Amino acid sequence: MPADLTHIRQVMDEADCLYPEAEVEAAIARVGEAITAQMADSNPVVFCVMNGGLIFAGKLLTHLRFPLEASYLHATRYRNETRGGDLFWKAKPEISFIDRDVLIIDDILDEGHTLSAIIDFCKHAGAASVRTAVLIDKAHDRKASPGLKADFTGLPCIDRFIFGYGMDYKGYWRNAAGIYAVKGL
Repeated sequence: MPADLTHIRQVMDEADCLYPEAEVEAAIARVGEAITAQMADSNPVVFCVMNGGLIFAGKLLTHLRFPLEASYLHATRYRNETRGGDLFWKAKPEISFIDRDVLIIDDILDEGHTLSAIIDFCKHAGAASVRTAVLIDKAHDRKASPGLKADFTGLPCIDRFIFGYGMDYKGYWRNAAGIYAVKGL
């Protein structure tokens, strides 16, 4: 059943803009420079975590100034809801990364259960190393493991429900040009 578009539009109308487009784009460029500095000689396989990582990955890839192989994987805990559940694989990686350096690109490090499961999957499947890049690192003390951090982070974020730049509100507003927080969440 389609969402109530009146509600979906209202969510955007009432949302707080945490980071406007220019700030997000500058953060993506900084992440690209940092990754290039560390991984330019490693011939990595770069995986975009769908669907949330799509916009960040697409924009970030243009800032990576070295040869790489790009692919995707699709694992989720949210399934268009606002709370996560069990990890569900929609598409596992199809490109071989045995004995290769891997870079996982995702939209957000919230609690980190999804990202941790993907990292473990890659390590157990033979990756030489696994690094992570996230656009947003949400600040709170509910991480999947103490001290969990991405190797490369674009922007910190307060502990609210956010959308934009790939992150969604009930399947909508991934296309928002900025990072927004839902009113009251």
